[in-house]
Amino acid sequence: MFDVGFTELMVIAVVALIVIGPERLPRVARTLGHLFGRLQRYVNDVKADINREIELDELRKFKSTFEDAARGFESAAQNVQSEVTKAESELNALATGADPSAPAPAGDKPGPASGSGETSATSGEAHSQPGSDTDPRQKTAA
Repeated sequence: MFDVGFTELMVIAVVALIVIGPERLPRVARTLGHLFGRLQRYVNDVKADINREIELDELRKFKSTFEDAARGFESAAQNVQSEVTKAESELNALATGADPSAPAPAGDKPGPASGSGETSATSGEAHSQPGSDTDPRQKTAA
């Protein structure tokens, strides 16, 4: 900390011995040692507090980064869930529009049927025979 060599310490000791005297010098040296020890402990405590604050700041940054990543993951999960729900509702709509118990004719593509021989909005094909009023699937089932 200080650049004090042996010769400087000897000069300080001789001056202290002359100024303070041989009777009081040990007590003054002991007091100075205690004060120096307190100063070192105080400096070490301040260093430890600074290091703790730095670590706390790093942990806060890590926490915020982690929370941002978690929010992004939750958002992605919600998007996936909404897409799955949308696809499920579309499949359910397709499944409820078609009669699953009636067999599909070999020439027609399976799709939703209205049961009245009208054209389907999804496939654009007519399910009825030309000149007949009924659905061909109903003929095979009857």
